[in-house]
Amino acid sequence: MTGFWPIYRREMLSLWVTPLAWVLLTVFLFLQGLSFYWIVRHLSTLAELSVDSGPLQSYFGQSIFLIISLLLLCPALTMRLFAEEKRSGTIEALMTAPVSATGVVAGKYLAVLTTYVLMWAPTVLYVVILRKTGEVDWPVVGASYLGVLGIGAGYLALGTLMSAMTRSQLVALILTIVFSFGLFIFGIGEYIIDPGPLRQFCAHVSVFTQMDEFSKGIVDLRRIVFYATLIWLPLFVTVRVVDSWRWS
Repeated sequence: MTGFWPIYRREMLSLWVTPLAWVLLTVFLFLQGLSFYWIVRHLSTLAELSVDSGPLQSYFGQSIFLIISLLLLCPALTMRLFAEEKRSGTIEALMTAPVSATGVVAGKYLAVLTTYVLMWAPTVLYVVILRKTGEVDWPVVGASYLGVLGIGAGYLALGTLMSAMTRSQLVALILTIVFSFGLFIFGIGEYIIDPGPLRQFCAHVSVFTQMDEFSKGIVDLRRIVFYATLIWLPLFVTVRVVDSWRWS
C-alpha cells in the first residue's frame, strides 16, 4: 500500500481544516442529543420498563434518528473523496505520484472512517450520564457501538465507490444515499414478505434488526461477515476503478 500515510494525513487535514467536518459534527451531535433527550424523557414517564427497553436499547436499537444520521452522514463524508479530485484536476498529479491505487483508496477511506469514529466519540457521554442514575451494561454498550461502526463502515465504503464513479460531489452524494437507502428499504421486507428464504435474507440485511440485536448485546458472526463483505466489495471495485485511471 505505497503512499498510504501521506494520503491519510492529507485527507484528514482537508476534512478538518475546512468547515465540512465541523458542520457535520455539529448537526450530527445536535440530532443525536435531541434523540437521546426525547428517549430519556419518554421512558421517564413510564411506570415500568422491560429488560430490553432501557434508554441505551431504545437509543441504539429503536431510534429512527440514528438510521437517518447514518443515511446522511456517511454520504456527506465521502462525496468529495474522488469527485473533488477529478473536478479540480488534481487526480492527474495524484495518479503520477509514486503511490499505489490500493494506498490511495485505503488512505482516503480510513480518513473518513476515522472522522466517523471521532464524530461518534462524544456520544459516550450519554452512557456516562446514565451511569450516574443506575447500572450500565458495558458489554451491551460495546456491542451497540460495534453495530454502529459496522454499518457506518459499510456505508462509507459504498460512498467511496460512488465518489470514484463521478466527478460531481452532488451526484456522488445522491448515489450513495440511493444505494444506502435501498439497503434500508430492502430490509423492511422482513416485515411485509411471507416467511421463507427471501424474508430471512431481508432480515439479514435489515439495519433495524441488526441494531436491535446489537443493542441487546447480541453479536452474531453472520452480521460481522455481512459488514466485512459490504466494506470489502465496494473498496475492491474502487481500487480497480482508480487503477484504471492510470491507463486511460
